[in-house]
Parts: sequence; structure tokens; C-alpha cells
Amino acid sequence: MFCGEAMTTANISRDILHRQIRDKRAASFQRFYHVTDPFIKRLGLEAELQGHTGCVNCLEWNERGDLLASGSDDQHAIIWDPFRHKKLTTMHTGHAANIFSVKFLPHSGDRILVTGAADTKVHVHDLTVKETIHMFSDHTNRVKRIATAPMWPNTFWSAAEDGIIRQYDLRENSKHSEVLIDLTEFCGQLVEAKCLAVNPRDNNYLAVGANGPFVRLYDIRMIHNYRKSLSQSTSAAVHTFCERQKPIPDGAGQYYVAGHLPVKLPDYNNRLRVLVATYVTFSPDGTELLVNMGGEQVYLFDLTFKQRPYTFLLPKKCQSSTGDVQNGKTTNGVSNGIHLPAGHIRFAGSKMQFSSNELPPHLEKIKQQANDAFARQQWTQAIQLYSLGIHQASSNAMLYGNRAAAYMKRKWDGDHYDALRDCLKALSLNPGHLKAHFRLARCLFELKYVAEALECLDDFKGKFPEQAHSSACDALDKDIKAALYSKSESEDKKANSSIRFHSFSRKESIPEDELELRERSFDYKHRYCGHCNTTTDIKEANFFGSKGQYIVSGSDDGSFFIWEKETTNLVRILQGDESIVNCLQPHPSYCFLATSGIDPVVRLWNPRPETDSENGRVVEDMEGAAQANQRRMNADPLEVMLLNMGYRITGLRGVGPDGSDDEDSSEGQVQCRPS
Repeated sequence: MFCGEAMTTANISRDILHRQIRDKRAASFQRFYHVTDPFIKRLGLEAELQGHTGCVNCLEWNERGDLLASGSDDQHAIIWDPFRHKKLTTMHTGHAANIFSVKFLPHSGDRILVTGAADTKVHVHDLTVKETIHMFSDHTNRVKRIATAPMWPNTFWSAAEDGIIRQYDLRENSKHSEVLIDLTEFCGQLVEAKCLAVNPRDNNYLAVGANGPFVRLYDIRMIHNYRKSLSQSTSAAVHTFCERQKPIPDGAGQYYVAGHLPVKLPDYNNRLRVLVATYVTFSPDGTELLVNMGGEQVYLFDLTFKQRPYTFLLPKKCQSSTGDVQNGKTTNGVSNGIHLPAGHIRFAGSKMQFSSNELPPHLEKIKQQANDAFARQQWTQAIQLYSLGIHQASSNAMLYGNRAAAYMKRKWDGDHYDALRDCLKALSLNPGHLKAHFRLARCLFELKYVAEALECLDDFKGKFPEQAHSSACDALDKDIKAALYSKSESEDKKANSSIRFHSFSRKESIPEDELELRERSFDYKHRYCGHCNTTTDIKEANFFGSKGQYIVSGSDDGSFFIWEKETTNLVRILQGDESIVNCLQPHPSYCFLATSGIDPVVRLWNPRPETDSENGRVVEDMEGAAQANQRRMNADPLEVMLLNMGYRITGLRGVGPDGSDDEDSSEGQVQCRPS
């Protein structure tokens, strides 16, 4: 794999020598080598820490990594010596319900611990005397997460299911907090804040996850400055009429969302499948945001090189050539949308450049292996091999086109959107890529962009007239027109029905400010598949390694999953709990991982000696485990209950093969089967 190859190119002997001669190199040596591919492959269970009597819902390392804190349903917090596998401190936190979050307060000498719980309270504890020194009762629903900032030793934040993010400053007020963000002002009274995190490199930025597909990033500094200016202007002037003041200033909030989720949301709601961000965290360098999306997958957002969601936009009227259209608006900048003025495909914000399909021998071998896996209908293996090739040859259009075909065949949640992204990338590299253009039309249809799919298909026929009457084109054309007819018929019925059924909707209206922020959302960079996150709303996903080389996540099947960050390939699955793994907290400087879940224990994992006997907790059939989790995510509640009881279920929704086109190495014909 990629990281293993990176290891072989490094001169380890030279680095060891420099570490011995120059002590200042020791830290960088440790950071570079502490999590590597060989270590990941040898990761195994070191110890089980026993002491709690209920589910362990939260874990937290101190800054040096020599202490580990845990909180549980038993309302106790325990401080462990993880290297000696010993309990150092056990204390009842004073909470009357499950503890969901524990945090060491920075620069407190590991003396101060903050806890949040289901009793709606936030408590501050002095561990040296085992006493609760501050109790905050400002929230009105369960407190799910506490966040701290490395540079602000007296300040912390909480997120609760009352939809409010609160800020605490122990210097100013040790009994009450202030409301930093009230999500109910944007999303209605039913919104619940589930998680939050502070950027470790710039503590002014706070990420917030709640129910719904959108993840919010706020500039704390801008919010405080705005409110300060408001209070000054209010005291200095008399207002003779009521003015609505914005709760958050323009520019202080930025939204991130997987581009297909807003479109999929009604479908998920109809199937009682809840989308909720269960965990958010920043990369070690603060440039990326990782989100575990309950009911869906794990997503990585790039905060530096942002990209708009990929949408296919076909303006009805002639647009100005000075700007690009994105979400119905002119952006005057780079967008990922494409539209078809004058009947020809054009890519907004990208140059028409052809890339060579020639690959060096080692990548040609990988591509052939991927094609062979595709021929065997091993879609996930094909995707992983194509991804490995793309990581090393990111301008090869054929690899993107082939991976799109594999995504369309596998048909997991989000696969058609990833396929659409790959088709657009392939066409940006090679506008004459016949298969990518046809697959783009199919993806748009599967994503319910039906009118856009028809226009894309018409453009395909104009561009490749020899394919216009192929069986594949005819079949897709028939499907699209049937869907358009069904859609127009349902709209006619809705228009003819009594207006009173539509005027008094119980659904709360969304303010214009919120709609605008959602429209300006940025899309994800990478997606990680295989785990299942539908049962608990505290399930974590974290970066593993000083440079965040790996991604780890818990799962409803009792396992935890490890992916390479850049290729998104799944590299290891380990059984971490008898039921569900919720928490995964990597050590700050060693290849050492703490996990917990429904079991009343904390498990510690590190690379085992090569002489060790076989690790019984390794899940060997990774593809089978991922496939089973995909079935679990798409099952109805009764099927999940039966699955948890140990019954074998076949034929669950959402995992059968689709009728999209086959792939081969030739680019001359579109090989298709009718749906």
C-alpha cells in the first residue's frame, strides 16, 4: 500500500543516526514513524482495563499521553495509567445519568477534568481532591460533547440536545455560561447539537455537528466581536422600530455537506433513517475536518482547497460568460458544476486538457488487476485498486472512468455520487471520454436529477451519433422519460388538490440566512465506507498518526475500521467490542489506540510482536464485513433487531446489482445491459 511504499523510500538508518546525534531530531523522528503501515498490520489487543460497571461512552488522553480518562453510564470517571494498566483515580462525578464526554482542561497540570452528561449538567472536577468544584445547569437537554482549546486554559464549550452551544470561562463566571450558538434560530426547536471540536492550530474555529446532513464551522472571534458591536450600538442609539438582528454575522459560519445528502434526505426520512453527525474532529494540522455521519459514511472535508458540491446545471436562459453558474447563482469563480450551452459540454472552472492513458508498468499492472476484479464482480476490490492507481496517477482519465463503473456496479450509499464525481473528473481530463459521458447521464438519473440526465443524454447522442440508437441509450432514454412523466403527473395531482393541505405544514420554516448558508456549502474530499453507524449517536471517527495518515471509526457490528486517508482504502478491521464500538482515541505520540463501547471495559491496542501467535480479533474477510454493514444500514428496524439477535438475513435493500454498464479496457464502445 501507499504508506508502506513511503516507508521504503525513507532512509531510516540516516534518521536514526540523526536522532542519536541531534536530540532535537528525536521528536520529528517519533512523529514521522510512530504510525506506519507495518505497525497498522500488526495492531492487536494489548490489555483490557476493567473498573466501570456500565457502557464506557467517552475517552480522553492528556496532552503528554501518560493518562487516560474515561466516563461511563455508571456516572463515574476513571483516570488510568495506560502503560501499567492501572486505575489511578476513580470518582463519582455527581452526575445523575450517563456521562457522554470527558475533557482535561489544558494547562491545568492534568488536575481539572470537565464532564458532560445526560442529566443536562456540566461539571468541573479537581482530581487531586476528587471533588466537583463547579456545576453548570444551563442546558435543558442531554449534554453530548465538551470541547477545549489548547491555547485557552480557562475556557471550554458544550453541545447539547437543546440545540445550543455554550461557552464557559471560569475566570468570569463559575456558575453560568453564555450562549455562543443557538441552532434553534436556524433549524427550529427540534434541532439537537451532538458534537463539536476546536481547531487545534487556530482555536478561533469551532466545528459543530447536529441532526441533519450539514456540518457547521464557526469563527468564534467574529461572533464575539459582532455581539460586542451590537451591544455598544444598542446602548448608544434609540431604535423607534423593531429590527431583526442576525444571531451570527455574515462570514462567521461556513457549512460542509456531502453533495448527495440533501437530495437523499427525503428518501432517508421516509425510511426512518436518521442522518446525524455523531462526531467531528480536525486533522493534526487543522486543515481538514473529519465527520462521522450517522446513517451514512465517514467524510473528510478539506478546509483549504474547498470545492462546491458537484451538480449538473443546465440554465434555461443564456447565462453571462463572465461567471459560472452554481446552485442557480453566478459565482464568478471555480465551481464543480457543468452546463451545456449551445449543446456542447463545458466544464466550469477547468481547462480542456487531454491526459495520456499511458501508465508506467507498475500502475498498468494495478489497473489490470482492478479490471480482473471487476470482471469477477468484486466491486470493492476493483475500487480499491483503481483508487491506488489514481493516488499515484491523478491525471489518468481512464482510471477515473473505470472506478466510476465499479462504483455504479457496487451501488452502496453514496456510490453513484462518487461515480458522478469520477465521471466529471475523467471528462475534465479527456472531454472525448465516451463512457464517462454516458455514465454521467446514468448517475444523474440515479441521483434523481432526471431533467438534467435527459439533457446530458441528448448531448451524448449529439456528440457520439454512432451510439445514439444503441440498446444502452434507448434503455436509459426510456427510463428517464418514464420518470419525467411520473414526476409531472404527481405535480399535477398536487396542484389540483386542496390548498389547505399544503398551507398549514407542521414543518418549521427555515430562515433565509440558513438557506443561504446551506446553498454555499462545500463538498467532501474523501469518503470512507465499510462501517455501520445507525444505532448510537456518540460514534467517533478520528485521525490516526501525527500527520493523520489513517482514519479510524467504530461500528455497530462491534468492530473498528482503519482506512488509509489518501487512498480511502480499508486496510484493517479489528473486533473491539461484543456489541458496538463507539469511542476511538489515538495516543498523541505513539502507535497506541484506546477504544470502548457497550462493554464496561476500555481496550488498549498497539503493534504486537512479530513472534505473537495469530491475533484472534482480526476480521479477515474485510469485504464481507463491509458488505454486511451496508446491508445493516439499509435494513428496516425489524431486520436490524433480527440481525442483532444473530439471525442470518439475506436480500436486504440497497445492495443488489444495478443495470449500469460493464467495463472493459477498450474505449471504443459503450457496453451496456438494460436496467
